[in-house]
Amino acid sequence: MAKILIVDDHEVVREGVKRFFEKQPGTTFGEAGTAHDALKLAREEDWDLIVLDISLGGRGGLELLKELKQIRRAVPVLMLSMHSGEQFARRALKAGASGYITKDSPRAELIRAINKVMSGGRYISASLAEKLVFDRHPGSVGAPHEVLSDREFEVLRLIASGKTVVEVANILSLTESTISTYRGRILEKMGMKTSAELTYYAIRNNLVE
Repeated sequence: MAKILIVDDHEVVREGVKRFFEKQPGTTFGEAGTAHDALKLAREEDWDLIVLDISLGGRGGLELLKELKQIRRAVPVLMLSMHSGEQFARRALKAGASGYITKDSPRAELIRAINKVMSGGRYISASLAEKLVFDRHPGSVGAPHEVLSDREFEVLRLIASGKTVVEVANILSLTESTISTYRGRILEKMGMKTSAELTYYAIRNNLVE
């Protein structure tokens, strides 16, 4: 019997994942729509797998992933994402995820991914694996956003999606001054001067939905 915790702030996604397993008896589920609920369930119950939305509101999926791995280091985490770009997968795997799969993947692939990581393996799609391997050449310089920390990367994406400093602070449960500091670091690291430049860059590089 497998026990899976699904963490996504959209109920329709959580229900969709559960429906994939309707024909596989013995699988039980827990659900969390917020980082707070996910951490609470992770502490209180044992799980065989955690399925986590990388774009979860609040702390953000990458930050939550790190916290979950501190609580349940041995439990594999499969990241769900709307983004097929290798930069998201690279960050998730580096942060401790056992797999990365997009939300529009076929049912068979999601089940394959879940079975793979639950058996101790790692999973990414073949097309994404090619990008991770071949998009980097010896001696090549990474994209500007790749120098950002995971928190800075999340702040970049929120600013680029049109959120104000106040809104970003509320979403991430941080102070406005902290977000302003992050914004300054991001601009400096990426060699830019304005939020408009960040937005243009993020859109061109498919960093925002």
